[in-house]
Amino acid sequence: MTLILRRARPSDAAAMAQQLADPDIFPGLLQLPYAHEEVWQQRLSAPPVAGSAEMLLLAERDGQIIGSAGIHPAGTQVRRRHSMMLGISVLKSARGQGVGDALMTALLDYADNWAQVLRIELTVYHDNAGAIRLYERHGFEHEGRLRAYALRDGVYVDALAMGRLHPKQPMVRT
Repeated sequence: MTLILRRARPSDAAAMAQQLADPDIFPGLLQLPYAHEEVWQQRLSAPPVAGSAEMLLLAERDGQIIGSAGIHPAGTQVRRRHSMMLGISVLKSARGQGVGDALMTALLDYADNWAQVLRIELTVYHDNAGAIRLYERHGFEHEGRLRAYALRDGVYVDALAMGRLHPKQPMVRT
């Protein structure tokens, strides 16, 4: 059972909607239940924005999408071009098998060595211990607690703000 990491493509829209609609996944994200396949079709079919470092990777095993991870611009402001937001999800049946680690390693390699990303930031629910450990292993640090950050299953839940700076900030070689 080989794990394949690849960029998402328009034909993955149904699999993305199905994964993000999974009741073991969507409560851990800022997504709403009942993900819409057509929304994902539009998103994955949109032409890349020139100059954007945005990347959406999928983890596939035996033809099934079992995880996804992406980095996306943190905002449209010119002075925030160096920052990206990270999101990741892994099917419950594939957790603890290195899928999240593989996705994080690939995304961070891309960000650090190819995409000119200095800062990656994320929010994670304060009680998502597995995700927090994954982020910490990959160099993310706690930057703050966001009280009553988001509504999850009828209750306002705190989230942690975490960030990671490029471990070896790029230099000019002559």
